[in-house]
Amino acid sequence: MLTARLFRPLSQLPGKTLSLCDREKGTRRMQLLYSASPVPVSLRTYSDEVNPVGSKAVLVTGCDSGFGFSLAKHLHSRGFLVFAGCLMKDKGNDGVKELDSLKSDRLRTVQLNVCKSEEVDKVVEIVRSSLEDPEKGMWGLVNNAGISTFGEVEFTSMETYKEVAEVNLWGTVRMTKSFLPLIRRAKGRIVNISSMLGRMANPARSPYCITKFGVEAFSDCLRYEMYPLGVKVSVVEPGNFIAATSLYSPERIQAIANKMWEELPEVVRKDYGRKYFDEKIAKMETYCNSGSTDTSPVIKAVTHALTSATPYTRYHPMDYYWWLRMQIMTHLPGAVSDRIYIH
Repeated sequence: MLTARLFRPLSQLPGKTLSLCDREKGTRRMQLLYSASPVPVSLRTYSDEVNPVGSKAVLVTGCDSGFGFSLAKHLHSRGFLVFAGCLMKDKGNDGVKELDSLKSDRLRTVQLNVCKSEEVDKVVEIVRSSLEDPEKGMWGLVNNAGISTFGEVEFTSMETYKEVAEVNLWGTVRMTKSFLPLIRRAKGRIVNISSMLGRMANPARSPYCITKFGVEAFSDCLRYEMYPLGVKVSVVEPGNFIAATSLYSPERIQAIANKMWEELPEVVRKDYGRKYFDEKIAKMETYCNSGSTDTSPVIKAVTHALTSATPYTRYHPMDYYWWLRMQIMTHLPGAVSDRIYIH
């Protein structure tokens, strides 16, 4: 009965408002809103802000598309001086062209591969030289750049594990260490984009989960260390926004699957068989066709983390199903959550 209830589609859930907590006039209250439609729930209302934002500089990584692209445009509209780090700027990416087409002196795209120290160092100098007073530092860094893949542990090569970690985890660490001197001078903000899969693991997602769990731990350590220095560190944990971020197309899923199968050791192919392999790929395709196409909950969360006088430690822009699942998997004994969601 419990399993049946927890797996009920969102369309069958009655719309409700749960009073949990929010911040207003020094009190802590929150409205947890969830509706019958499968859209991200609004976990918090955002009101308190740091003013003015016009003189504040923010660097966002991974702005070629997805969250980063939308965030760069939104922060620019809010009055920030935005440096949009783009992996494909040198290749004339469409997202880069659209950002450049705004022709604003407050929005500048920069070539940035977070895996390359020389490109990171170059961007540090670009930002420093663009600030009115470098000694007052830079207000915000949003570590958004990331890649994803899938595959069970025996299906995933060590090269794939290393590739995903180099971007998602070590890229975040590299960017943070490089920009901390500027952030510290401004007593600014660091916002790391993690994932709900940085709090709860999932079959066939170990390369991604490992890196996002790492981002969570890194962010916590950094928050503890930066607190006495006046720097605030927040983590944003989006739910399923694959449909909105174009991480996976059917063609890309199939290309990854074909490459994975071809590179499998013979003993693994023989033991599992193609039928089992294809069933797992079909599940991944189903998951990738789901999720929200509206990125605004993520954008609002990052904006609040950058502008609030009292930003939250963690933000959970996700629909009610994933929010509930995350609470159960992180608060109940593993034997219980495994029984409900995994076995």
